[in-house]
Amino acid sequence: MNDDLRERIEREAEKHALLNAVKHESDADVGAIMGPLMGENPDFRPHGDEIPGVIGGVIGRVNDLSYEEKRERLEKLAPEELAEIEAEDEEDEHDLPDLPNAEEYDEIRMRCAPNPNGPWHVGHARMPAVIGTYRDRYDSWFCVRFDDTDPETKRPDLEAYDAILEDLDYLGFAPDEVYRASDRLETYYEHARELIELGGAYTCSCSGEAFSELKNAGEACPHRDKDTETVRSEFEAMIDGEYESGEMVLRVKTDIEHKNPALRDWVAFRMIDTPHPREEASEYRCWPMLDFQSGVDDHLLGITHIIRGIDLQDSAKRQRFVYDYFDWEYPEVVHWGHVQLDAYDVKMSTSTISRLIEAGELDGWDDPRAPTLASLRRRGIRGEAIVDAMVELGTSTSDVDLAMSSIYAANRDLIDDETDRRFLVRDGNQLPIGGSPPDEATPPLHPSHEDRGVREIPVGDAVLLEPEDLPGREERIWLKGLGCFQYTRDTLQYTGEGIDVVREGDVDVVHWVPARESVPVRMRTMDGDVTGRAEPGVVDLETDEVVQFERVGFARVDRHDDEETITYYAHP
Repeated sequence: MNDDLRERIEREAEKHALLNAVKHESDADVGAIMGPLMGENPDFRPHGDEIPGVIGGVIGRVNDLSYEEKRERLEKLAPEELAEIEAEDEEDEHDLPDLPNAEEYDEIRMRCAPNPNGPWHVGHARMPAVIGTYRDRYDSWFCVRFDDTDPETKRPDLEAYDAILEDLDYLGFAPDEVYRASDRLETYYEHARELIELGGAYTCSCSGEAFSELKNAGEACPHRDKDTETVRSEFEAMIDGEYESGEMVLRVKTDIEHKNPALRDWVAFRMIDTPHPREEASEYRCWPMLDFQSGVDDHLLGITHIIRGIDLQDSAKRQRFVYDYFDWEYPEVVHWGHVQLDAYDVKMSTSTISRLIEAGELDGWDDPRAPTLASLRRRGIRGEAIVDAMVELGTSTSDVDLAMSSIYAANRDLIDDETDRRFLVRDGNQLPIGGSPPDEATPPLHPSHEDRGVREIPVGDAVLLEPEDLPGREERIWLKGLGCFQYTRDTLQYTGEGIDVVREGDVDVVHWVPARESVPVRMRTMDGDVTGRAEPGVVDLETDEVVQFERVGFARVDRHDDEETITYYAHP
């Protein structure tokens, strides 16, 4: 790497370090700025292995500045980028549009209606995040209604009911009520009976293939004009379980010539032989389809606003036929597009994740490689950060991309100020110490909070450094919290020089751990387990405590085993 390129890298690194530090009002971090640095300067990429070592000193100098000094320096280097940051801080407090016609209702009532076929993946968080945010804005009411009336195709998982409620609590919301649709079968039967009496439904024994041909041709099913008494009798036989699966259905009578075939005489109830996993519902064989069950429940629960995916537009159209028969007013509807998530190799799908767990390819729903809320929680990421990122997506009907970096940035804003620092060295190289350095290093627990005190790290006769931090012959480095050393005769010789050598840009700042007194740590990450050694005080950290391993990232302490401390990596 020539001198001109090194100067450019250092100059660009200073700008990005300042942007990162000012935006998050915290110290800059190598991991956080590498992405934008390389993205804006593609010609740096061939030197990717060398760059962390080049910019370490730059970041150290930036982090030594006060917030005001950082801001003043950024104003000189990149005034436009600083203006953008400050404009973001002044944006309207509401990322979500107003609910349609909200002023016409005495009380806004919404529902979160999960299918309990497994714990929530990250995409599921959008619904409670938006509903919960609206609830707070309008001082409204919302419930969780488990739409669990498909015991076969989307078979409920008995553990998922509580797991979903735990996920909701993790996100920071508590429903006003919780319902299980499988407890409400008799209610759906009663409304089906009423619909039959109104001439709005008929029993049909056509095969699925036969009815599909008729429907697509716009021709009426031969059972469509059955008399009410026959329909009533056959529906009661469905309830009594006298038909086998596929033998009889109850259809809502719509418009057999409707321009959208999907709306023509759709199924409201069908027979399912597979017992429901919940004991309370295991005897039922006649089950409502989601459009009927959900439509009835939305009316009975007084739901005023439904928020659902754009792919469910036909659901509203189907349900309106039922609402018209009963002379009900349909709720306001907000449709949105799908969320696409980056950073994961595993598809964001409940069935896919479940299959990988069963195959032993994932350790469980909280495996750090799984795109689930349980995984993010175990990694130490706050539910509030997920909510913030989801709300920022708004309610556009277009598909939207959610970058995990936005969740990480929101989480960093929440935890950085309260999170103490520690040293962790991965794949460490051991170097002996000479020159009579202090017996003990005393780096601060937090660089912005001197009142919290320092960590007392014994130095010993050797230290461990990460491979990219190893100095060249006669090169000086600054061991954080300890002092300046020069690599001479295969030994790090203490020079006794002051911090000015760092401020002048001549010396890189690196983290380290004592070779003998350090403790083994295993850090579970999205890319697999990483092993290393940490400063000795890590063994005294409490379970669930989040720390920032300096120049590595944030991690949650999971447990202390006999052989090692287990942590879960959160993000840079």
